[in-house]
Amino acid sequence: MRKPEPVQVIKTRRDAALRGLVESVPYIQFLGVEFDRRGDELTAVLPYREDLIGNPMLPALHGGATAAFLEIAAVIGLTWSSNWSDMEDGKFEAGALPQMPKTIDFTVDYLRTGLPRDAYARARVNRSGRRYASVHVEAWQDNRARLFAQATGHFLMPTSDNG
Repeated sequence: MRKPEPVQVIKTRRDAALRGLVESVPYIQFLGVEFDRRGDELTAVLPYREDLIGNPMLPALHGGATAAFLEIAAVIGLTWSSNWSDMEDGKFEAGALPQMPKTIDFTVDYLRTGLPRDAYARARVNRSGRRYASVHVEAWQDNRARLFAQATGHFLMPTSDNG
């Protein structure tokens, strides 16, 4: 039986794996999306920037920025959850990051205007198999119970054949 690792070693490994995933997608940096990690739970954060406003008369977050934010939360959340055991075993320490799933379809429901402030999103993996996964994402701003957008996506999981 393997001796348990110190908690700080595990936290450092998890943070490095998440940072590696996020930094591997330039569009995530372009939008400025960040992730808050608490154990195995990830919350995506889209810090407010004026250039994310689509309608300056309201003002409202651009629908494309909102959709991209939700898809980023879904893909990173799915990758994170589907590779949890490998990450815990230290398989991604040497920069060997897992391949990310590919989007099959992604449907966004805009529930209310995205206000000019920070936005948050959390993904829930409904199904994840060897070839296919289904993910639901919810986004809110000031109040977790008042969603401003939600999405459902279907993804092709990476294999040696399609990666």
